[in-house]
Amino acid sequence: MRTAPLLARQALAEFLGSAGLVAVVIGSGIAAQRLSPGDVGLELLENALITGCGLIALILAFGPVSGAHFNSVVTLADRAFGGLTNRQVAVYLPAQLVGGVVGAIAANLMFGLHAVTISTHHRSSGGLWLSEVLATFGLIVLIFGLVRSNRAAIAPFAVGAYITAAYWWSSSTSFANPMIDIARSLSNTFAGIAPASVPMFILMELVGGAAAVVIVQILYPSVSAVAADAVVPHPGLAP
Repeated sequence: MRTAPLLARQALAEFLGSAGLVAVVIGSGIAAQRLSPGDVGLELLENALITGCGLIALILAFGPVSGAHFNSVVTLADRAFGGLTNRQVAVYLPAQLVGGVVGAIAANLMFGLHAVTISTHHRSSGGLWLSEVLATFGLIVLIFGLVRSNRAAIAPFAVGAYITAAYWWSSSTSFANPMIDIARSLSNTFAGIAPASVPMFILMELVGGAAAVVIVQILYPSVSAVAADAVVPHPGLAP
């Protein structure tokens, strides 16, 4: 069988990974709400743990192909660092968005809901917006700090642990991903977000991502600026 072009395989990996991530986030939220009704703390714990574990598995599965971004802020940051071309970005972003929509529909259908149920869960306040800036900032610093210091092999586990923790330390439960924002608006369940709340979440995530890019460049400069064995730039998360 003829091997598909690399860009097509990368697009497929981003599509499947994004679909899987959204299905995990929404599906575990629905399951938590049904299995632990009335106990929001326990529901959030269940949602967080399953999301973190699922994210580790997805990064391990698709990282070697596309870098396992599943997040437009990660993709844009990687472009800023020179790890991706404009052509790759133009393919990654729609693949992530379409994958997220498919994942939301799949999660809804798995639990006997309508394919699309627009969320009515409004998430709009200064504290939540600050939370998204900080959560996204931390995620991007973590990912590219690991990549640029030649520790990308542990990124799946570090990112999974970070997201699990960020469900709790951030007031917004750390969406930190524009694709996730849009996809979660299609499910009126535990993990949902009202469409009217999405634009500000996306803006704050982009702000956090931009700030993180600046900090990563300061903390982890180019190879020519430090010892060659200290920093190894890498396009994405793949070891």
